[in-house]
This record gives sequence, structure tokens and C-alpha cells, in this order.
Amino acid sequence: MTTVSYGDHLTVSKPHKALTTGLRSHAGRNSFGRITAYYKGGGNKRAYREIDFVYNKFDIPATIKTVEYDPYRTAFISLVTYKDGEKRYVVLPKSLKVGDTFVASEKADIKPGNRLPLKNIPVGTFIYNIEVKPRGGAKLVRAAGNYAKVIAQDAGYTLIKLPSTEIRKVNDTCWASIGEVSNDENWLTVVGKAGRSRWLGIRPKVRASAKNPVDHPYGGGEQKSGRGRRRAITRTGRMVGKGQKSRHPKKYSNVFIVSRRQVGKNKGETSTN
Repeated sequence: MTTVSYGDHLTVSKPHKALTTGLRSHAGRNSFGRITAYYKGGGNKRAYREIDFVYNKFDIPATIKTVEYDPYRTAFISLVTYKDGEKRYVVLPKSLKVGDTFVASEKADIKPGNRLPLKNIPVGTFIYNIEVKPRGGAKLVRAAGNYAKVIAQDAGYTLIKLPSTEIRKVNDTCWASIGEVSNDENWLTVVGKAGRSRWLGIRPKVRASAKNPVDHPYGGGEQKSGRGRRRAITRTGRMVGKGQKSRHPKKYSNVFIVSRRQVGKNKGETSTN
């Protein structure tokens, strides 16, 4: 079992209470109470930190006051104080520390933490917390250690290479933050034991071939049996697994994809930010 060395990074152990709230766990069930995401349930009780993904305080510098752990995300978060006195939680970029400042401005410098419209960000820059719709809040590249790269500027759109290697067009009036997300060692974590998965709210997963025919298409058969079909599918019959395309052919965002992600290939780049 391995963990991130939090003692080397975090500065406080308790969150800012005014920016926390309770969040009920629904254990993978929808509004009808039916299970839609399997093998979820239990887990430690957690306070939800209200993270600012909109960054709607423009041209007002913010100072990083803390580096904190967030049980609902892999990245570190930071309590920041704006010059007008307001406090907010934000996702912490990799190279910033307590005492550093950043600003959301159309004329901000190209340095880690600052936030600008995509049209003002030079080609080759690493970015995170990317909006999909103008002023819609950051939706892309928010997990620990992730970053995207600005590939080109073209006719009102910015071409971005995402961590998945997908290249996508985004409206150049959308905003993004410079740099990459903190806690890049998170991918080295090894859960190590079943109990730790239960702490995280992950229940044991039963092999499909060990189930009864009524519970899964792979179920039944004498002793150890193969799946009995050419294509791998889920318990509800959807295509899944090795090389099979499961994306909906008429998905709304298909028109914005310039190049599909390359499955099974690691195309990461070394950051210099």
C-alpha cells in the first residue's frame, strides 16, 4: 500500500468551514432509487469543499493562503484570498505555493495560475481548468497532474490537445488557467488492500463469469466458461472493451473533435511550466 506524502505538501489539516457543506452519498443510484453505477456504497463521511471553477472575479489579484487535501478530488486545493477580502477554494496548480498570487484577466501574464481567454494564450502553452462554453466554468483537465496543450488558433476556435491525446476545438472566448494541476504523484498510489477501497466507497466487484445467467450475459455454464460471444459487452448489453468504439455516433460534441484519442498509447509530454 502506498500513499502520497501529504506532510510534504499540505499546510493545514482542517478545511475552511464557511466553504464546506454536507453532501449525501447516493451509492450509485438515480432519482428512482435504481442502481446505475455498480459496486458503490459505504465509505468514510466527507465534507464537500465548494470549489470555484467559474473564476468570475476579474482583474482582482488572489493570494494563496493554504494547500489542502480534498477527499472528493485527486488534486490539491487551496484557500485563496482576493484583494477585496473574499475567500474561495480553487484547484491548486503544480508550481504555486503559499504566498504566491494569480489573477484572472484578459491581459494577465503567461505564468502558472493566471487565467486568460484561450485566444490570448500562445501556442505551445500548457493549460488546465478549461471551459467548454464561455463563462460556463471549468470542465476539462481538472484531475491531479493533468494538463492540456494549446496546438493552434483557427477562425474563432482554439485547438487543444487533451491528456487523452484527443485534439478538440474550443471557442477561443472560453477561459483557461496556465500551468498544470498539482499532486502529479497521485498516479503512483497503490490502494494495497480491500479495506482501503471500502474507505473510498468502492464495494467488491464480482466477475461476470461467476454470476448466474439472469444477472449477466456471461453468467452460467459448467465450471470455468468463456464469455460465449465474439464482442465484449456490459451487463446491459452495451459494447465495451478492447478497441470497440462505444461513443454515440451522433454525440453533440463530435463536430469539435479534430483527432480522436489514440487508444493504448501514452503520448504525454514533459512540462516546462
